Amino acid sequence: MQAEGKAQGSALGSIGSAVRLLAAAVATGVLVAAVALPAVGGAGMTVKSATEELHLLPEELSEPPLAEKTTLLDANGKQFAQFYFENRESVKLDQVADVMKTAIVSIEDFRFYEHGAIDPEGTLRAAVKNFAGGGDVQGGSSITQQYVKLVLVNSAETEAERKAAIEQTLSRKLNELRYALNVEEKYTKSEILERYLNIAYFGAGAHGIQAASKRFFNKPASKLNLSEAATLAGAVQNPSRTDPNAGKEARARLLDRRNTVLARMEQLGKITPQEAAEAKAKKLGYKDIPVPGGCDESPYPYFCLYAQNEILNNEIFGKSAEQRQKLLQRGGLTIKTTLDPKAQAASEKAIKKLVRPSDKPVAAQAMVVPGTGAIKAMAASRDFGRNKKKNQMSYNLAGDVMHGGGTGFQAGSTFKVFTLLTALSKGYKLNDGFSTGSAYNAPSYGAFRDCKGNAVGDPNHDIHNSSEGGGGFKTLTTGTLGSVNTFFMRLEEEVGLCDVVKTAKSLGIKRADGNKLGEYETFTLGINEMDPVTVAAAYAGIAARGAYCKPMAITEIRDRNNKATEYKPKCEQVLDEKVTDAAAHIMSGVFTKGTMSEYGGIGRPAAGKTGTTDGYTAAWFAGFTPDLASAVSIGDPRGAFKHDLTGVTIGGTYYPYIYGATISGRIWKYSMIDALKGVDPTPFTPVDNDRFGGCSRCAPKPPPKSDRGDGPVRGDNGRPDGNGNIENDGNGGWFGRNNDNDNDDNNGFIDQINP
Repeated sequence: MQAEGKAQGSALGSIGSAVRLLAAAVATGVLVAAVALPAVGGAGMTVKSATEELHLLPEELSEPPLAEKTTLLDANGKQFAQFYFENRESVKLDQVADVMKTAIVSIEDFRFYEHGAIDPEGTLRAAVKNFAGGGDVQGGSSITQQYVKLVLVNSAETEAERKAAIEQTLSRKLNELRYALNVEEKYTKSEILERYLNIAYFGAGAHGIQAASKRFFNKPASKLNLSEAATLAGAVQNPSRTDPNAGKEARARLLDRRNTVLARMEQLGKITPQEAAEAKAKKLGYKDIPVPGGCDESPYPYFCLYAQNEILNNEIFGKSAEQRQKLLQRGGLTIKTTLDPKAQAASEKAIKKLVRPSDKPVAAQAMVVPGTGAIKAMAASRDFGRNKKKNQMSYNLAGDVMHGGGTGFQAGSTFKVFTLLTALSKGYKLNDGFSTGSAYNAPSYGAFRDCKGNAVGDPNHDIHNSSEGGGGFKTLTTGTLGSVNTFFMRLEEEVGLCDVVKTAKSLGIKRADGNKLGEYETFTLGINEMDPVTVAAAYAGIAARGAYCKPMAITEIRDRNNKATEYKPKCEQVLDEKVTDAAAHIMSGVFTKGTMSEYGGIGRPAAGKTGTTDGYTAAWFAGFTPDLASAVSIGDPRGAFKHDLTGVTIGGTYYPYIYGATISGRIWKYSMIDALKGVDPTPFTPVDNDRFGGCSRCAPKPPPKSDRGDGPVRGDNGRPDGNGNIENDGNGGWFGRNNDNDNDDNNGFIDQINP
């Protein structure tokens, strides 16, 4: 009757208003009584009847987990990327400043702790004014009702469901009340307030109090002061109208709302008049803190892409691509990765030193830890993005297509190592060899067979050394250090193409584009397009003495409830340890006696192999120490065959030809030196000379010396022992240098393959 009397006064002189008022009183009176009063005896029977008629009984509210952002952490635990559908970080109520709790309750539902699912007085007041007309529609929803509405909106999968969740109808309001009754039964008031603060939208793309506090004021919700708390409390009523990013008028409305909250807190005795006045005198203080999302805005975009695709392509994280995408953007995961900021900085610094972001050719590098497969770094010379005018790249230049990458570049002579390993595993010794000519032709079509038994040799195809240079007697050691094409074609013929392919596959070799490896006679010359991660991981397998570990970017994932799942290295012993020791022994000479001798080593035991492709379409260097492996590629993503690496200016320097050592080798050297600073050098395991020393297919004895004396055998490019074999200890020593000045691979050879 009190509400009815007030309504009659306000509608005095208007019969229409009186009628609307009467309807409001009847409707809201019954509704409020049905919810707020016990259904017992006397007048309660009427209320009970109304309750039954309206079916106002608690109904279970489905509360799907809130969309939470997923964060990527480096190996040191520092965030470097995040993904989100909604920018939200849920927090416990004790992580929210008391003044924030007071402010939101004061302005939204000051009797929150005194009433049940709805506030009877507030509901009656709003209903009366709405039915009386003459102004904006008022809401009388309690915090519990608001929470229910937000849950329904957030749960909506379709536009129709979203509209139904906010439509102004009696049936929607009744459903909301049924759910609110359930919420009040299920949770304490503090739990309801916590859930409300985490689901509410505050504007500026900030969902939940923690995200809003950081977005608006660059601080956690626990550190909010009175003015800031009042600002955020004022924002929830109509966040689109008070969004500070919407312009000056919106910011003025937000400031006005803040002052309204402060006035209400003062009116309720929550703050003193002086505190209210001081807070009102302050500026809005909105800091507009950026909230980067996705790999585009990560400082390490290429590693970010790799880790992101580890989730998106793994059915462990969802049966469908849509489910995995939803988990990544909404799941609230904390993903710890293998990214080492020190190694990453070393890679970026080395690349930047030699290749510019504006250059058309692109350099890319990956670093992998032997024995674990942990990817320490992934970098490229191009800035990441979609702005073609700025020469940006929007795919992972260091990874394969399954990890956001492209088609890669032909790996060139880095593949000769797989033939070397195969030969050593079949009993070849370090100084075993044979004579080769300046060109190689398969003796028959059947001289090379793929792993299905198909004859893939081509007697009509000529394969040459650099500048069609001469051949000579080459051993496993001298043929590798000189990167002699004709030698490796003959060696592959002898050990079997399929066995070489199997060796490569055992070390994780697969094409960057996801297609099957091309098993042709020139497989050993690196005709397959590769990515740096895959090549680095393969060489890491040699460094780990034949234990190949699948590349890994993620070590731990914590879900929204802080439950951790650890991910261990996936390793398998695929090669004989002593075989890889022998290969590392040979490959260690590349810095002093081979194709990297112009630039030298890194001051600790290391081994590697250059790779220059036919027609200079791409150039590689891959190498390792016992502690770290790395691969570097350079090529033109516009089309390696159309845009080769001849007569190009890269990093401000003109190059007539780009070889494996020219840029890729130097990037490898500089980055490995910096990445391994502070790490004690680890020696390679010595070669088993009883098994691999000497030769069973030795070089021909040199002719008798003349009175003038003869220099080193040209075919060996080194110092012959008594049998014409190279004495290679893998750690330095004299090695013959050619004097032909043809800018070749430093030993009279150019890595050349069949396109």
